[in-house]
Amino acid sequence: MNCRPGCGACCIAISISSPIPGMPRGKPAGVPCVQLRDDMECAIFGRPERPACCSGLRPSDEMCGGDRSHAMTWLARLEQATLPAAENTPHRPP
Repeated sequence: MNCRPGCGACCIAISISSPIPGMPRGKPAGVPCVQLRDDMECAIFGRPERPACCSGLRPSDEMCGGDRSHAMTWLARLEQATLPAAENTPHRPP
């Protein structure tokens, strides 16, 4: 499967903890990567400076679904499910 043109969900929905050119501390979930172009394509796709976590994420029917909205929702759920336990627990007042 190939990426859906104009999607960019994986460049927005998930957090990236490794450095990205232009984002030396990575990026938080829900924030577009600075390497995401206006056409929703990655400016460093296939280049050595692209983080390994980005190159390792491959499109799939399960993740991408039928549209960009599905991909954003699926990836947001993945992000939530993979947070460290302390960050994944709802805050409860003392």
